[in-house]
Amino acid sequence: MTDHNQRENHCSLPHSVWPAQAIGTLERAAADSLGISLYELMQRAGSAAFHRIQQCWPAARHWLILCGHGNNGGDGYVVARLAQAAGIEVTLLACEGSGPLPEEAQAARAAWLDAGGLIHAADVSWPDNVDVIVDALLGTGLNRPPKAPYDDVIRKANQHDAPVFAVDIPSGLLASTGTTPGEVINASATLTFIALKPGLLTGKAREYTGALHCDALGLDAWLAGQNPPMARYDAQSLCHWLKPRRATAHKGDHGRLLVIGGDHGTAGAIRLAGEAALRAGAGLVRVLTHQENIAPLLTACPELMVQALSPATLEAGLEWADVVVIGPGLGQGEWGKKALKKVENCLKPMLWDADALNLLAISPEKRQNRIITPHPGEAARLLNVKTADIESDRLHAAQRLVRRYGGVVVLKGAGTIIASQQGEMAFADVGNAGMATGGMGDVLSGIIGALSAQKLSLYDAACAGCVAHGAAADHQAARYGTRGMLASDLFSGLHLFVNPEMSNTKA
Repeated sequence: MTDHNQRENHCSLPHSVWPAQAIGTLERAAADSLGISLYELMQRAGSAAFHRIQQCWPAARHWLILCGHGNNGGDGYVVARLAQAAGIEVTLLACEGSGPLPEEAQAARAAWLDAGGLIHAADVSWPDNVDVIVDALLGTGLNRPPKAPYDDVIRKANQHDAPVFAVDIPSGLLASTGTTPGEVINASATLTFIALKPGLLTGKAREYTGALHCDALGLDAWLAGQNPPMARYDAQSLCHWLKPRRATAHKGDHGRLLVIGGDHGTAGAIRLAGEAALRAGAGLVRVLTHQENIAPLLTACPELMVQALSPATLEAGLEWADVVVIGPGLGQGEWGKKALKKVENCLKPMLWDADALNLLAISPEKRQNRIITPHPGEAARLLNVKTADIESDRLHAAQRLVRRYGGVVVLKGAGTIIASQQGEMAFADVGNAGMATGGMGDVLSGIIGALSAQKLSLYDAACAGCVAHGAAADHQAARYGTRGMLASDLFSGLHLFVNPEMSNTKA
């Protein structure tokens, strides 16, 4: 299953996200409010998983079910009982623990045994003729590497030819962060319950979840009345931010954007940012760059207004602009430093990227009228930590960046995170591996800058820009694949997403 097809399955996912550690409390509150037992919710979870497996692999006649010593294992016992009742051959292996099972899991295990089911030890020889493996080993409460015998069972599952279906979360993937400290199930599909967790949307999640599905277990109406602390945005979300334009609109209505950068040898970066801004709907885009870049930029994109960067043009540009983007190709020499020194006193909405962030890391300062868009390496420099520290907990890293630098933070990567000083946090659930190429960040900066110039708030511009950027890349990948994708390739489909009224019929 390709990454693009996995993204297609996300169209039916909820747009709310809850911390993994809050799910248990949420589950109990919902059960109490609706007058149902936690065992009833476990039976609903097992039933939902059973039906999803049948939907994914309708011809599978022998299921190997791996149960852990917790409530995730309890879900597996329910799946096993329902499959056996449907005439499917079931082999169930269980990792026994030293203590008793949770009450609900005990009931599910007893029901499986009462139905004539057998429980085999985890270290027995696995049958050869298995059509699907069901992972119900370790749930969303895991916060460390899987220990024996779980690690060995996970390795065997990954080495088997049969597809793996993960119940709630692939075992070994941490639901709070999306990190994988040890062995982890490589699932073909995952069905999570009640609500989405951050670890299913960022970090290493996409590498291991396969096609992601969510079932609220009948709690949809109750959940709709709650206040989720995080959001998941995809292409369907764009219509909330980007409305059709008035028939009488003119270029002055859509913002004046100033883009600064492009030192010696980096004309491409500033060109990509400037053209992306135009493609995302900015009314007027002025580029201040190195003298040698003027002719190439005007040849490539005559719609840009291009001038040599000087103290006079910078002062005039800052006066003229509604929004400022600085960083693409800026460099870290005196040329870029002088420009950034002038810009940092600007009170207008701004976006800092690339070398502007590297210079900011040297002289940190906090302000509220700015979006910063670091990739993990830049984020590590901004926080004076290692890149691995950023990737080990991307949510915490985004929150730290906001506390230190203010405004809005876009922490780029698979499962981009957008965070604001006001405590808002969202995941851009779009994009694919083809975006791992030079220039993509420059295009993103131009798009976000353009949307800010069109009077979106900094946070909304960052969210909408990340989604439009990733959705355009998905559109490209669906047609030509991910390998060989160029940043400029996004321009051919970007209009579908900054005009979301079109994407429903033409994307």
